Amino acid sequence: MNNPFLLIPIVLLTVALNTAGQSLLKLGAVQNPLNIYLFSGLLAYACSTVFYVAVLSKVNVSVLYPVVFGLTIIAVTLSGAIFLKEQVSYIHWVGIGLMLSGLVAIAFGKIS
Repeated sequence: MNNPFLLIPIVLLTVALNTAGQSLLKLGAVQNPLNIYLFSGLLAYACSTVFYVAVLSKVNVSVLYPVVFGLTIIAVTLSGAIFLKEQVSYIHWVGIGLMLSGLVAIAFGKIS
């Protein structure tokens, strides 16, 4: 599994599960303490952790951690704006753009 073309989908799946976990926990936080959203969010996090550990054995943590969690922050912001109808300010989007440029520098810095 050292092929980066196999690792990239697993990283993206980790980000998607992390994002789903955050969004589901947000939905469950406004309901009674035991609800399907909370349990689903926890399950998504558990699956995300399994995939993260699988990739972590193949990639340096100094590259993987900022990429996975940076992409998760970006995806959660998009999820919050689109699905949860949260307001995201202009300056927040500027920060997301800066974060994305930093992630590209980290990811491609490892390649060169």
